[in-house]
Amino acid sequence: MSDRIFGAVGLLLAIGFALAALNIEESFLSDAVGPSGFPLIIAAVLGLSSIFIAVKPDAAPHWPSLGRLVELLAAVVMMILYAELLPVVGFVIATAFAAGYLSWRLGSGLVSVLLTGIGTSLGIYVIFHLIFGLSLARGPLGF
Repeated sequence: MSDRIFGAVGLLLAIGFALAALNIEESFLSDAVGPSGFPLIIAAVLGLSSIFIAVKPDAAPHWPSLGRLVELLAAVVMMILYAELLPVVGFVIATAFAAGYLSWRLGSGLVSVLLTGIGTSLGIYVIFHLIFGLSLARGPLGF
């Protein structure tokens, strides 16, 4: 029963996401696909996945323990903090901390956490800002 509820909620979320994507205003510098193309793809994947979950639920779902639920909640809080701190500290710093924290929660050691956080942050910055020319949140250090 819980899978069907989860699937229905996911489908409603996908519909809301698609409606919001369709309301994105296009600028005069828009490409052929437009600004709503990628969000509509995400909404379609979410909708199809949710329909599959609702139609074919797991016969015996396994719920995580309370400790795992707390870890999931901590990851959600980290993502909310990431979104809030992004305009304040900038993309590079916020992404380094978020990626480092999440890799730590996945069981990485201290050196691996530092390398993952810094490597992920700088790698995404180089690809999306320096190569593709996309605008990312600038922090107090100018990047």
